[in-house]
Amino acid sequence: MPRQSRQIMGMPVTLDIVDAAGEAPFEAVFGLLEAIDRRFSPFKAESELCRLDRGDLAEPALSGEMREVLALAEDTGRRSNGYFRIRRPDGGLDPSGVVKGWAIKRAADLLRARGHRHFCVEVAGDMEVSGLGPDRQPWRVGLRNPFDAGQIVKVLALSDRGIATSGTATQGQHIYDPHRPGHAITRIVSLTVIGPDVLEADRFATAAFAMEEDGIDFIEETPGLEGYAIGADRVATLTSGFRAYVTQ
Repeated sequence: MPRQSRQIMGMPVTLDIVDAAGEAPFEAVFGLLEAIDRRFSPFKAESELCRLDRGDLAEPALSGEMREVLALAEDTGRRSNGYFRIRRPDGGLDPSGVVKGWAIKRAADLLRARGHRHFCVEVAGDMEVSGLGPDRQPWRVGLRNPFDAGQIVKVLALSDRGIATSGTATQGQHIYDPHRPGHAITRIVSLTVIGPDVLEADRFATAAFAMEEDGIDFIEETPGLEGYAIGADRVATLTSGFRAYVTQ
């Protein structure tokens, strides 16, 4: 199966394009993601994000892409009762909770526009899958145990869906509760969300994780989403429709 990987945005990016012929679709997607990184990187002083954060850019000068991401962040905050914000506790601008899923979806949309039907776009474990995998079956996605990275706790069968996981296992305390500044999220360690696309899964996984154990109820109540949460006590809680995706 055609598969290529690169390091972009400081994260591993893997493309599986079952119906690819040649290098063109891979280069198109990698080029798109590299352009998104140049615009939204918080580590590149001349990125549009950094210039906006410093106050070097006024709102009328913002790109359409930046406006779209900021609007998505505002919408996510509104729909999650304020549990999603793009301002860090130190006041810095950080829309990464939207940008990652948005970037993956943009890549998937690019492949569809080029006529591809069967593919998987993955960035650091979050992904959008389309059509069928190389075995002509739904894509199989493993959920890692946040307490043991070498163990898979569930295997899912997905087609035309997005999946994203928020947690503290690999990045530590990088998600916070905007309603309780300084409060460490310790009662939940992982929350995986399946959505109609990876953007929906990613942004609401971030917001729900900030809610701790109440986050899985939020996912249950949000149309189109299913979730799997693992608590600090190693007990998993599933939404009512999540089992439909589980193969083992």
